[in-house]
Amino acid sequence: MLVPRRAKYRKQMRGTMKGNSYRGITVSFGDFGLMSEGTAWVSARQIEAARRAITHYTQRGGRVWIRIFPDKPITKKPAETRMGSGKGDVAEFVARVKPGRILFEMGGTTKEIAYEALRLAGHKLNIKTRVVEKEN
Repeated sequence: MLVPRRAKYRKQMRGTMKGNSYRGITVSFGDFGLMSEGTAWVSARQIEAARRAITHYTQRGGRVWIRIFPDKPITKKPAETRMGSGKGDVAEFVARVKPGRILFEMGGTTKEIAYEALRLAGHKLNIKTRVVEKEN
């Protein structure tokens, strides 16, 4: 799974996610991409599950680029713990995703294989997605 090597601060506040993505909105590396249509926190586990779905369907053919990285720590308090006594421990890392962001890219495969692989990957994510092609 993807996790940051090190961070300046161990815990972060939740923050807000408004508006559309203004970076990472074009297919840059491959020929096909998976674009988000909503706003969500995508966990490192979901990214890995989507990546595995792509590589399994393509039978390790072509090339896959992951365009998001989970760099935001999410804390959780243990079960059956009383309120108070500070912020919980870091449980997982998530990537902030806004509408228009390209999540995955593929190249080196046919259009049909790429569309189906990215469609399957989209089912592993907690966000509405669509498959897009590179604009020439």
